[in-house]
Amino acid sequence: MPIAKILYVEDEPFLGKIVKESLESRDYEVKMVTDGALVLATYAEWQPDICVLDVMLPNKDGFTVGKEIRVLNATMPIIFLTAKNQTSDLLEGFKSGGNDYIKKPFSMEELIVRVQNLLNLVEHSASQTDLTKITIGSYIFYPLKYQLVNGQHIQKLSHREAELLKIFTSNQNIAVNRKEILLKIWGDDSYFNSRNLDVYIKKLRNYLQADSALKIVTLKGIGYHFTVE
Repeated sequence: MPIAKILYVEDEPFLGKIVKESLESRDYEVKMVTDGALVLATYAEWQPDICVLDVMLPNKDGFTVGKEIRVLNATMPIIFLTAKNQTSDLLEGFKSGGNDYIKKPFSMEELIVRVQNLLNLVEHSASQTDLTKITIGSYIFYPLKYQLVNGQHIQKLSHREAELLKIFTSNQNIAVNRKEILLKIWGDDSYFNSRNLDVYIKKLRNYLQADSALKIVTLKGIGYHFTVE
C-alpha cells in the first residue's frame, strides 16, 4: 500500500514539530505549512491524500483554506484542529468542508485514529466506484475501454483524453483547478503542457457537443467547471 501523504497546517512550531514527527513515526509522509496563504500552492504541487488544518493561522484562517481546498477537490478528507469549543465553531468547521473536527488539546492517538479512519473511508468509497461505465447526460463513458458512446456513435479516446474526462466526471458541477489537472495528467504545469491541455479541452467539447446540457466552462484564472444540467 502506498504511503499516505498528509498536508499538515500549523503555525505553532513546538506543537507542529511534535505532531509531524509522531505522524511520520507511523509511516505517514507529512508536509507541514505554517502560513495559511501558502497552503493552496503546496496542496496543488504536493497532491496530499488528506489535509489536517489548524483553524487559527496567519494571513488566511483554516476555515477559509478548507473551503478553497473543497472547491479544488470535492472528496479530499479534511480534519480541522482548533482550540475553539463553541458549537458555532464546530458547525462552521463542517460548513467549511471539514470531515472531522478535533479540539485542542488532543492526544496523538486520537488524531492518528481519525486520520486513518478517514483514509479508510476514502479507499473503501473508491473501491466501490464502478469505473467500467459512467453515464454523462446522453453519453456513456467507458474509461477502461477508452470509449465515449452516444447512441450508435463510438468515439475512441486517447489515454489523456480519458483521464481528463475522468477528472471532470468525478467533479461534476464543481470547479477544478487547472494546475491540478496538469499535475495529475502531465506531471507538471509547464507552458507546453498548458497549451496541450487547451487542445484536449477543445477536443472534449467537440466530443460532447451532441448534448447541450453538458458544458466545460472555462473559469479564468482558476480552471474549469464541468456543468451537467
